[in-house]
Amino acid sequence: MEILLVSYLAGTKSITKKYLSKMVSNKIIFIPTAGNVEPYTGFIDEGIEMLKSLGYELEIIDISKFDEDYLKDRFLKTECICISGGNTFYLLQELKKKNLVDVLFKRIKEGLLYIGESAGAIIMSKSIEYNQIMDDKSIASELDNYGGLNVFDHYVLPHIGEYPFEETAQKTLDIYQDKIPLVPINNKEAILVDNNGYTVLNESKK
Repeated sequence: MEILLVSYLAGTKSITKKYLSKMVSNKIIFIPTAGNVEPYTGFIDEGIEMLKSLGYELEIIDISKFDEDYLKDRFLKTECICISGGNTFYLLQELKKKNLVDVLFKRIKEGLLYIGESAGAIIMSKSIEYNQIMDDKSIASELDNYGGLNVFDHYVLPHIGEYPFEETAQKTLDIYQDKIPLVPINNKEAILVDNNGYTVLNESKK
């Protein structure tokens, strides 16, 4: 198992390029669903353009718009899945509505190349409840359980010190740092997780 968890996909181009260099094909399933409830989604477009600039072909799938069988089939057949940022609670709600959590967990354990940006990184933790300061959980009215995929035994805290999340990210750190093992990262950092633990990488120290 080896997954890449980032704060801002477009800000980690060289790290992402190195991580994806082990791909056999050049096709990535890109999931923008977390952005469905966000007023600003420019970061999604930037992430898409960055991956395309590296020569990858993207199949963009909004999981809220497809049926469960189709989505499971795509998840089972792809070599790489990238889930971008937005509202973490809405993203987890949509994954659970289509019964994709166990499928994604199993594929990651089998060696699927997974990139999670912000919300897509946070859902790898045991629970996403800690992110309620940064994200509005009331948007996900059908989500009754905050249990994440539990792939990563720490808790990603993206956008530390980054506009417009300076206050909410810092408040999350202040409240939860003594309660759960947080790993804060800024928009130029990424967390590479494997079976031996994790390493924080920095785009400017390639």
